[in-house]
Amino acid sequence: MITLFYEPSTRTRMSFESAMLKLGGSVISTENAAEFSSAIKGETLEDTIRVINPYCDVIVIRHPQSGTADLASKVSKVPVINAGDGTGEHPTQALLDLYTIFSKFKKRDFTIAMIGELATYRSVHSLSYLLTLFPKIKFIFVSPKKLGILPELRERLKKSGNQFTETDKLEKGLKEADIVYVTRIQKERLTKADYKKYFGVYVINKNTLKIMKKNALIMHPLPRINEIIPEIDKDPRAIYFEEAANGLYIRMALLTYFFTPLGFDNS
Repeated sequence: MITLFYEPSTRTRMSFESAMLKLGGSVISTENAAEFSSAIKGETLEDTIRVINPYCDVIVIRHPQSGTADLASKVSKVPVINAGDGTGEHPTQALLDLYTIFSKFKKRDFTIAMIGELATYRSVHSLSYLLTLFPKIKFIFVSPKKLGILPELRERLKKSGNQFTETDKLEKGLKEADIVYVTRIQKERLTKADYKKYFGVYVINKNTLKIMKKNALIMHPLPRINEIIPEIDKDPRAIYFEEAANGLYIRMALLTYFFTPLGFDNS
């Protein structure tokens, strides 16, 4: 497996590499392909993919531009896994989130509140699209109006029939949600002015815990900055580290799926 990462990563890259190693495979890795590959010399993504194809059986790519994983897949002869493409999608994060949620909720009629910077948060995009496969799930999107969900997601929700509301009031989301899905304000996606304006606008602390349902769960794709204070980690409703751990198992399953047609022994 080649992990071709043009953006920083801790959980995604390391869990993919750990998954590959645990399956008995090997890894060629670059954690900063933007600087430590021929991209810095001007090589196109398509040429990079063509060059590395003979070196591997699968490519895991992260890139700051939306659509790059799809572009890579069109010229690649081996499977390409999207590990995050700019403000677009993060499908394997969505899969591990879905697994985490369904391991706790057997019924598919819960309410999820997505909180924070929703317009450019790729994990929010991917998870929301997956959850629309279950029409009884309800959504509450909590964000400043400027950072709200994109029109295409709004249209998807209308077509799927899922009930959803949009608000900038944190309290509303916390009161009604069975799952509180917190996101950070992304410094790398916003202007300096917007980041300064919205940083710290929503914080989960001991006071906000009192508003939540007793059995509600707190999730976060991580990394967190200040939006969940460390004291919350001790609360049994906080499952974001369990969520992160599930990334290993989901990515092992995904790699196994790709390798089975190649005749690998998955026993």
